[in-house]
Amino acid sequence: MRRRREGTGAAPSALWGRLACFWAAAFAGLHFYWALGGEVGLSISAGPLAGERPLWFVVAGLWGMGALCLLGALLAWLLAGPGLRGVPARLARWLGGGVSVLLLARGIGIEVLLLTDATHLNTAVSVGQRAWTLALWNPWFVAGGLAFGLAALRSRRHADAEPPRQARRT
Repeated sequence: MRRRREGTGAAPSALWGRLACFWAAAFAGLHFYWALGGEVGLSISAGPLAGERPLWFVVAGLWGMGALCLLGALLAWLLAGPGLRGVPARLARWLGGGVSVLLLARGIGIEVLLLTDATHLNTAVSVGQRAWTLALWNPWFVAGGLAFGLAALRSRRHADAEPPRQARRT
């Protein structure tokens, strides 16, 4: 039986899943805010598309990404919980690992491209966009990638440490 940390009420293995869930829910909320007409931060994130707001951008880029982030929050919540076993647990861990790889590749990849000025020919990215991307957005993606990766890893340890449901005594 695993010990719970004093004062948190959460098993140590659930912490990363809950952090990943919070990360994904916050990102979903930001996309829904933008989809409903919010302006703060969108021009820095999306550049010229923020001003134009074509229908495809609002539907796929804002509502669609918000919905994907909610699915990510659900996945993270499942990784934090003790209830998954067998194939569903393995699938959730694989998905969590995949989300981690995508977020880390996006965060670190764009950071490297901007820091090495590999995009010097692209004039569509403003100086302000570069600065905010380096200081806020990419670290945010790296943090989410780390949270999902650790949630997937810790979920396995959590599941392996607990006896099967049938063997538990109440």
